[in-house]
Amino acid sequence: MVIEQLTLLLFERMGMLLVLMFGLTHIPFVRRVLDRPARGWNGGLLAVLFGLLGIAGTYAGVVVGPDTAKASFLAAPLGPEEMMAHSALIGVVLGGLLGGAFIGAGAGAITGLHAMYMGGIAGESLGVSMPLLGLLAGLIARFFHEERIIAPPKALFIGVFAPILQTGLVLVFTTSSPVSIVLVNKVGIPMVLASSVGVCLFVALVRAAFREEERAGALQMQRAFAIAERVLPHLKEGMNESAARATAAALMRELEADAVGVTDRDRLLAYRGPGRPDSEAFMAEASVQDALRTNRIRTLARKGQQPRMFNDLGAAVFVPLGGPGQPSGVLALYFRSPKQIRKIELEFASGFSRLIASQLTMMQAEKLEKMGRDAELRAMQAQIHPHFLFNTLNSIVTLIRIDPENARQLTVQLAQFMRSSLTMTQYPLIPLYREMEHLNAYLTIIRARFDDRLVVECSVEPGLEQVMVPPSTLQPLVENGVQHGLRSKGSGGVVRVELKRAGDRVRATVEDNGSGIPPDLLRLLGEIPISGSGSTGLGVHNVNQRLKALLGADAALRFEDVPGGGTRVSFTLPDDKGGYRADETDDSHRGRRTAG
Repeated sequence: MVIEQLTLLLFERMGMLLVLMFGLTHIPFVRRVLDRPARGWNGGLLAVLFGLLGIAGTYAGVVVGPDTAKASFLAAPLGPEEMMAHSALIGVVLGGLLGGAFIGAGAGAITGLHAMYMGGIAGESLGVSMPLLGLLAGLIARFFHEERIIAPPKALFIGVFAPILQTGLVLVFTTSSPVSIVLVNKVGIPMVLASSVGVCLFVALVRAAFREEERAGALQMQRAFAIAERVLPHLKEGMNESAARATAAALMRELEADAVGVTDRDRLLAYRGPGRPDSEAFMAEASVQDALRTNRIRTLARKGQQPRMFNDLGAAVFVPLGGPGQPSGVLALYFRSPKQIRKIELEFASGFSRLIASQLTMMQAEKLEKMGRDAELRAMQAQIHPHFLFNTLNSIVTLIRIDPENARQLTVQLAQFMRSSLTMTQYPLIPLYREMEHLNAYLTIIRARFDDRLVVECSVEPGLEQVMVPPSTLQPLVENGVQHGLRSKGSGGVVRVELKRAGDRVRATVEDNGSGIPPDLLRLLGEIPISGSGSTGLGVHNVNQRLKALLGADAALRFEDVPGGGTRVSFTLPDDKGGYRADETDDSHRGRRTAG
């Protein structure tokens, strides 16, 4: 048999092995073995798998003698002057490239022991070279560790050297006898071509199988995203009947399930499909309770003569819905036959469960964060009024001794001011006209305290009444101006409050003619709490933090010295041009956003 015929015959036999490998990669058990790490029992299974592939390559070889060639498919043990032209190296090299050095050596040992059993002139050399070549293939694969599956061109390059090294060892073990030289000359080139091309094709086949699985997983994840996008808006308020109905309807449209059920932890909330099962019987199903308890996907299939579940449905997949810990409910996908529960359905169920869990966890975190911000804002708001209250009570204590009537009036006005504050500050934003009423109540107290020693001027551009502002924003700033306006003046203190439009925003300014603020405090005021005798730094800081939290960084307070003495504090508000309005029928004076 000439070299060309032998080469074609080996390629033909290699094609049969390729078909065998294709079938193996589509067996679920084999796919699980290939997917898992090559360690422990799984490593041993991989070594056996590739070793058996190597033995198949041996039996698919051609027996070659000095003057003969036997092309029978299942080769018998060889004679003392016979040698096998085989494809056994494909399984051994694949074991090393895909599983690593120890897997390659294990597969080589299995294949080599079988080659020694087959005998022939190269039996002993094959028993040594097969494990060695599997080990070397695994060591070489470490240079390409960043690739999950080595690229076919690289595998082709590695596959060329394995048969060359093996035939060289045959000559070494037989001390280059005339018979061995003749046989190596016959089988050398065909084995190099068949083994290298075979390793390349087999690696490409395995890569294609993994990519097919990845594409299927990506497709199911895409389906899960599309369904979750429709369902998640309904789940924001938790697992209720409305969210369950939307989930069941979306899944019935997208999946090939015969029925869909959605539960919370206690009852069946929604069901789409033939008939409707009893809620108590549904929740009593062991697989449903197991999915709720373990937070893992569970399947249920009718076996043998067992009765079907209901409405001729014979199989189901139960998917827990919820974040880490105990799920908030279960999604049940029912099918008429267990054969309909393919891996693609399980991939979708797994992806959908993980996606819903992560999204619900994120929504819960956002809800908790929002509650935390609201609590923080309310805490800052609560700090403003006690600060003002303490200053006013100190004034009342002083006036009780020198002007009891004025102290009585001041006490009444303070009570009215605090009563309105308790209602107004329940909401994050109020209309500007409510804020001005609150400021005027404060100024009434101030005028009673300081008589003619202080002048407060207010100027508000018409049309700004409905602009929204955090409550008690102006009062602490005016209080800050009052203290600085009178600290170094026995009389003649002036505080000006001005609100006017500036482009698409409203600019608010509070200015005093006091002694100003030291430069080292000017840059810190509003950014950190500053407390001390005669200081309003804590109240100003709280105002600044609420402005930024509710209206954005553009609304932050800006402090600057006024030429000639004094301090100017300013900030800007969004001019919504009707985007907000006050609900005149609400006794709480709550501001409400409406469509502009």
